Amino acid sequence: MSLFEAVLSTSEMRGVFGDRSVVDAMLRFEAALARAQARLGLIPASAAASIAGSCKVELFDVAKIVRDSGRAGSIADPLVHSLKEAVGLFNADAVPFVHFGCGAQELVDSAMALLTREAVALVDADLARAVQALLVQAERHATTPMLARPLGQPDTVTSFGRVCVDWAAPLARRRERLAGAARRALQVRFGAGDGVDDRMQGQGAVVRRQLAEALGLRDPGADGRSERDDWIALGCELGLLIGSLGRVASDIALLARSEVGELAEGGDPARGQRPASVVALAAAQRAPQRVAALLAGMPQAHSPGSWQAELAEWPQLLMSAHGSARALADALPGLQVDAARMLSNIEQLRLDPAQAEAAGVQALAQVLVLQSASEPVDPSDIAG
Repeated sequence: MSLFEAVLSTSEMRGVFGDRSVVDAMLRFEAALARAQARLGLIPASAAASIAGSCKVELFDVAKIVRDSGRAGSIADPLVHSLKEAVGLFNADAVPFVHFGCGAQELVDSAMALLTREAVALVDADLARAVQALLVQAERHATTPMLARPLGQPDTVTSFGRVCVDWAAPLARRRERLAGAARRALQVRFGAGDGVDDRMQGQGAVVRRQLAEALGLRDPGADGRSERDDWIALGCELGLLIGSLGRVASDIALLARSEVGELAEGGDPARGQRPASVVALAAAQRAPQRVAALLAGMPQAHSPGSWQAELAEWPQLLMSAHGSARALADALPGLQVDAARMLSNIEQLRLDPAQAEAAGVQALAQVLVLQSASEPVDPSDIAG
């Protein structure tokens, strides 16, 4: 990741998709696979113990695995090769049972589901903070009069509380939709290759179900390797979320302009600090291309390279989502509201500020409805 991309993300999300974290997720899958197969008598219990005992990321040269993945076209092959070497040091008889009956895409897709579960939980936590901050502002400024500006032009009188509710409502909807999309998309993959059912002695579905239980992922009930609609739908939901956050940032940027002067957010340009809305706006400009790349990769079955292209875009989309959500979650609680300037702008157009009372009543009613959206989702509830 370049420095320019890091500016638009967070250290937590970069950690989720860091090289070490990706390798660790793949090793967790391999350990769970070996244990499930041993329970069903498909591989020796001693082999499973050796494999699971070797699936510790600190035992591996992660940098070498990453380097080798460039030649292999996938990180799966060099990881499996390294795992076999590690297992062979202690139990040569267990080596043939490493990655037994499993394909490269199944390994990587399942690992990506584990990582995405962590990533979605991070996004949700900051999104919840942003929604809650907006609801606090909505209550505080329920009847604070300000100009409504459809199409960026001053029009009628509303209240700043009502504006905050209008910002919060789409974010609350996106939280609900994101959680639902994640529950459908975060699946374990197993049982795709030719001859797998023979090697699994007809118990491939049982292995997949036990894998899903062990990893806390959903069992799709079938192979589903080429059925990526739920996975891509989650990406689309992330794109919608980033756009919704960008809309809030865009409105704040407009209201903070010197000729409007109704809002101000933290950041001192003289000290090299910029408003948080800059990050959210940048993310909103990048997200459409990343979602488009995911959609373009859907015809994977007969389109070599589509899967790899999708994998390269996925972390970047989540990094943009978290960078945007974190920026607004941090900025909104300290948003400076210039109520006097809002009133002055209304009076210049000779409008009646009392019209804000009706908007304030509506805002308070909506705050009560949206309060339930302010609690973060438990990561364990996202999949499974």
